[in-house]
Amino acid sequence: MSSREADAASATPPPPESAVDTVDLSAAAEKLAADIGHALAEGRADALSAAAIQALMAAACRSYSARVEATGEFPPLAARSLVSSTDVMVTASGLLKSANLAVFELGMWQSWTGR
Repeated sequence: MSSREADAASATPPPPESAVDTVDLSAAAEKLAADIGHALAEGRADALSAAAIQALMAAACRSYSARVEATGEFPPLAARSLVSSTDVMVTASGLLKSANLAVFELGMWQSWTGR
């Protein structure tokens, strides 16, 4: 191999990594959820910035939606979750507002899709 070929080969970026390991990603998400839960239990509602909450909400929404589309319905919260009814209503209202949707539109979509 000439020096020019060697330089070109070394300048070539490495191949992209394979898909993120699902087990590692799930473990990291569960640890983050636990860490956030501990912070909230200590009364630290400001443990995450608004931007961090928005990024997590977007990722959770997209992940849940993709999983439901791919495999069918499953409850987004565990049966013994610490999430209260008020937490769900505040979050659902905020999500609808962020997406510029009304409860009526949600109801129509649910009746059309059977979800």
